[in-house]
Order: sequence, then C-alpha cells, then structure tokens
Amino acid sequence: MKNEDQAWLDYRARFSDIYDESNYTSPLQSAVMGASHRLTEKRFQKYVHFSKVLEIGAGTGEHLGFVQHSFDQYVLSDLDAKTLEVAKRKLGDKYDNKLMFETQSGEGLTYADDSFDRLIATHVLEHIYQPHLVLKEWVRIVKNGGVLSILIPTDPGMAWRLGRHFGPRKNAIAQGIAYDYVMAREHVNSCNNLIALLRHYFPDRTEAWWPLPVPSIDLNLFFVCHAVVRKVAI
Repeated sequence: MKNEDQAWLDYRARFSDIYDESNYTSPLQSAVMGASHRLTEKRFQKYVHFSKVLEIGAGTGEHLGFVQHSFDQYVLSDLDAKTLEVAKRKLGDKYDNKLMFETQSGEGLTYADDSFDRLIATHVLEHIYQPHLVLKEWVRIVKNGGVLSILIPTDPGMAWRLGRHFGPRKNAIAQGIAYDYVMAREHVNSCNNLIALLRHYFPDRTEAWWPLPVPSIDLNLFFVCHAVVRKVAI
C-alpha cells in the first residue's frame, strides 16, 4: 500500500500467523479472552435456535466454540482470507457442513437485505472508522426481530489500560510487534462513544459487563450489547 508504514505492513502480513499465539497461548490472556466470548454467548443457551448466523471479523474461528445455541447455517466472515484458512483447519468437519467461510468487509457486505437471524461481532466495532454507518449496514442484513450481538473492550477505561500491561503488551513486544503503535492504529473508537451509539440506535437491547456486574467502563474489561432489530415499515 502506497505511503503505508512498514511496521504496519509487517504486522498485517503476520496477523494470521500470530493472532492465536498473541491472544490464546498465555494462560491469563487466554482466560480473559475466553471470558469475553462466554459473556457474549451467555444469553443464548442450548434451547435457543437461530436459523442463519453471520459472524463479522471471525478471524481464526475462536468464538464459535463458545456458541451454545443451535443453528442451520453459520457464516464466518473476515476481511483477512488467511485467518479464515486457519479457521477452516481448526474447525474441520465438526459442525456437519453447517459452516461457511467468506472473505467479506464488515463495512460493506454483499448479502441481501434480511439475510440473517443473528449477527455476531466480537472485538470488531472498535476497529472501524465509521461505526455509525457500519451499524446501519449490519441492521440491513439482519431480519426484523433478529439480534445483533456486539462485544467491545472497555478501552480506554482504567481496568483495560492496566490489564493490557499484564499480558498482551508483553507478548506482542516479544514477537517483535510495535504494540503501542499497533493499538493506536487498531482501536480507533473509544468504548464510551461506541456504547453511546448502541444505546441511541437500539432501545430494545440488553447489556452485560465483565468481570463485574456494574455498568462501569473503568472497573470492567468488556461490554456486550444484544440489540433486537426493529425495522419500521414505510
């Protein structure tokens, strides 16, 4: 990419190879990341069914293992085709051919209106430059009465800023990643602003926090919103 920083190009080129190692090999880091996925799925137990599910930014497929509800089709999408190849190898044939893997940009999806019953985006919205437009795009492809499940880190809350020094930063630097620079490029939206957008667009929603059941950005590491899509007939 013309005029792009070499440090960023190097990071993106290695992303699919280092993602799991960076986030799931350290026992502490793995436990925390796992907690974020469990928080996202806690609301939907085994008796719940969504026919068609789309996961945005599915990466190496780590989230699917935490999904408890049944489904007829689950689409793992990501802009990085290499990470989806990793996901294919990891997941194999565990889901009776119910999985699809598609290279898609979460900011401009090729699916028709009202294509899915549930859309999942964990650790995604904080990376997108115009989240208000992306939320409208996600609503477009979800059926009326369907659910958007969105998990975001509480960056730049106090707990998040402190917690990143106990694992992620150290692990990344050990792998030759310019962690502070990359995070400045990656987390372009603050948790405060994203929560304000979600609350504005989705009055019919439930919220949850981790690790404490109190609505505080500074005391928690993750926030999840399950928004019911309500489309007004014109």
